[in-house]
Amino acid sequence: MEDFEALLNESFEMDTPDEGSVVKGKVISIEAGQAIIDVGYKMEGRVDLKEFANPGEEAELAVGDEVEVYLRSAENAKGEAVISREMARREEAWDRLEKAYASEERVEGAIFGRVKGGFTVDLGGAVAFLPGSQVDVRPVRDAGPLMGLKQPFQVLKMDRRRGNIVVSRRAILEESRAEQRAEVIANLTEGQAVDGVVKNITEYGAFVDLGGVDGLLHVTDMAWRRVNHPSEILTIGETVKVQVIKINKETHRISLGMKQLQDDPWDLVAAKFPLETVHTGRVTNITDYGAFVELEPGVEGLVHVSEMSWTKKNIHPGKIVSTSQEVEVMVLDIDSSKRRVSLGLKQTQRNPWEVFAEANPEGTEVEGEVKNITEFGLFIGLEGDIDGMVHLSDLSWDERGEDAIQSYHKNDMVQAVVSEVDVEKERISLSIKALGGDKFAEAVGGVKRGSIVTVEVTAIEEGGIEVAYEGMKSFIRRSDLSRDRAEQRPERFNVGDKVDVRITSVDSKTRRLGLSIKAREIAEEKEAVAQYGSSDSGASLGDILGAALKSGD
Repeated sequence: MEDFEALLNESFEMDTPDEGSVVKGKVISIEAGQAIIDVGYKMEGRVDLKEFANPGEEAELAVGDEVEVYLRSAENAKGEAVISREMARREEAWDRLEKAYASEERVEGAIFGRVKGGFTVDLGGAVAFLPGSQVDVRPVRDAGPLMGLKQPFQVLKMDRRRGNIVVSRRAILEESRAEQRAEVIANLTEGQAVDGVVKNITEYGAFVDLGGVDGLLHVTDMAWRRVNHPSEILTIGETVKVQVIKINKETHRISLGMKQLQDDPWDLVAAKFPLETVHTGRVTNITDYGAFVELEPGVEGLVHVSEMSWTKKNIHPGKIVSTSQEVEVMVLDIDSSKRRVSLGLKQTQRNPWEVFAEANPEGTEVEGEVKNITEFGLFIGLEGDIDGMVHLSDLSWDERGEDAIQSYHKNDMVQAVVSEVDVEKERISLSIKALGGDKFAEAVGGVKRGSIVTVEVTAIEEGGIEVAYEGMKSFIRRSDLSRDRAEQRPERFNVGDKVDVRITSVDSKTRRLGLSIKAREIAEEKEAVAQYGSSDSGASLGDILGAALKSGD
């Protein structure tokens, strides 16, 4: 009895484990998918076998194994302890993770599920959230190969009270990638030629993997010729030979080039394309200011809009040439330092103004269509797609230009005479009034100021009379009808009368003859006095004129 009492007292004195703590137990049997575990203190509990398995694996548990479990309750309705292996693992994992988080150490885990915005990761008992942006350094379309795979993670954030853990796989990859980049970059030198694999293609170039580190191959460094898009010459996965152009030790950025491994075609441009030589090229690009023409791969020249056509001014280059069109161009200038070639398209054809001047010297009659009517004249379309201008003053001999131009309309076919061709200024002056010659010049060609001519009266007016000489009309004012004031009466003349007059002026500009009967009479009087005597000698004027008249008979 004394021994029994001692044992009973000893059992009362032993501390019973606290509920909510982790205790050690021994597997005493496995049945119906559960493990029966003796946690001591005369307590046994049951735990589902799946709580002993890692995600995606079978539980490896045998009778006699010692395990740690979480004591939730010392006794349930069946008199069994309520225990959990999963909660024990979680508590254990949280302790371990908190230490790793504090020391910024990596932790091992496995992705086992997908949730909104990312994935769930088992960290040996604790479940963490892996954001989609933290899976890899680049977006991952298919995370299947990563599921269930044990791998390292970096703990970014954790809150034990709320049970939140956020981890990153990307941080691990970037760290290892940075180490790898540093090692690869240390073995690279500027100017070195290396092989790489095209990993990605963008609008501005391609990223090439040099064995753990990416370099940028810019589109302008792919070829000496113009490359509109990198996909023209590269494909993803292709192995290419590139040259290291520049290495930025601070940012670890590497610039690559392909064209640098080829001969520069510009070294031979001046020799292959001498000035003023004509070559056939292909239009590669068209802009508002001109068109680029490829003379050979890697060598392009610009045909400025002003050098595209002799006749088409202020027109978009796209209306003269088209992309991929083959054209003949002349080399106008080469600047090898700036890698520029100036080309001319119009220079491969003869200047149409020169051609016109040779075929149509001054005085030649031409025919054309009225292209435009302006306030200062007509523009006439001529051969060679050029225009000539008829100034207002060259429309008519008899009408004012402003009046004469009213008779013309756009698209009318007209004839004119070439009066001047200025090839340098690209101007052609035409005259319509010159057709048939200059009637005024022909009419007055034999007369001059002071000449006596016979005219015909064509009209009687109050202020004088209208007369015609060789088809050219003139007007004699009342004051010039006679030396005698009493005879200065227009009504004493009749239409059709022939009258001798003296020419007082010849005005080629206004195309008018100044005529006077009075001036003729005065001139005749002076001549008679000179020949037949002077009134000072006692002879009367009547005697002198009478003698002159008799002499005339």
